[in-house]
Amino acid sequence: MKVDRLVSIIMLLLDKKRIGAKELAEMFEVSLRTIYRDIDAINMGGVPVRAIPGVGGGFEIMPEYKVDNKVFSATDLSAILMGLSSLSNMVQGDELVNALAKVKSFVPAEKAKDIEWKANQIAIELTPWMGNRNIQPYLEIIKTAMQQNKLLWFEYRDRFGNKTARVAEPYQLVLKNSHWYWQGYCHARKDYRLFKLSRISGLQMQNQTFTPRAYEKPVLDFADILQTMQTNIKIRIHKSVMDTVLEYCDYDNFLPDGEEHYMVQFPFIENDYYYNILFSFGDKCECVEPVHVRAEVKRRIDKIAAIYNN
Repeated sequence: MKVDRLVSIIMLLLDKKRIGAKELAEMFEVSLRTIYRDIDAINMGGVPVRAIPGVGGGFEIMPEYKVDNKVFSATDLSAILMGLSSLSNMVQGDELVNALAKVKSFVPAEKAKDIEWKANQIAIELTPWMGNRNIQPYLEIIKTAMQQNKLLWFEYRDRFGNKTARVAEPYQLVLKNSHWYWQGYCHARKDYRLFKLSRISGLQMQNQTFTPRAYEKPVLDFADILQTMQTNIKIRIHKSVMDTVLEYCDYDNFLPDGEEHYMVQFPFIENDYYYNILFSFGDKCECVEPVHVRAEVKRRIDKIAAIYNN
């Protein structure tokens, strides 16, 4: 579903009293079913559009809710522009550029400076400092495949480095904790899977199209699950890594220990991921208790040291 098309339909309905579904479909070169789906999305977004049957009928914004450019406050326009600008920095495409231009057309000249100032108060920069150079072109391929209902072929490595060839139907791009993923129906696994872009290689959009199936959104919020699995361990950290440790727990978990150190109640699960978090703090962190976690940290350090000793 193109943001550009939705914005264009709203603007057409603002300018015209009524417009038919067939006319909209021909104008945007899409099916009638797509237009009806777009109208549903516009209604869900809070703009009340009704259908008038019969000769001379079509879609119109309900008269009592008729809006014009003045309906958007400076804060509203700033928020929309900030969101579209931030997204277009990473996920490029004509539809975002056009949507951005059309939203800017709503900005009254006398409010332009105020809106620009508010829009620049928060900057959301999604591009990474460094990393996999394939991420940006892969995002474009996946976005195009979703719009055209095209299958994707790629090679995928699991967290152990095992590589398999996959064919999947793309349904959603996901940015989670600064990492890009996409949700698709994997033909090999015959189920939905969440693929991490950094583990993908050789991504290709196929000529073969697919009929979208009932889509199952991925589960992205694990807060409740993690809360039942995590236990607190006690670590002693140097103040130089405090900022990094604060990404994993609240300041309420910190207790000063001298002038340069803190004792921290640190949320922890006994698996490789969490042990690696502790190691990321380097020699500025010591696991104090429980004893068995401290012993496991030492065992892993000795195993790493043995590689260099040899």
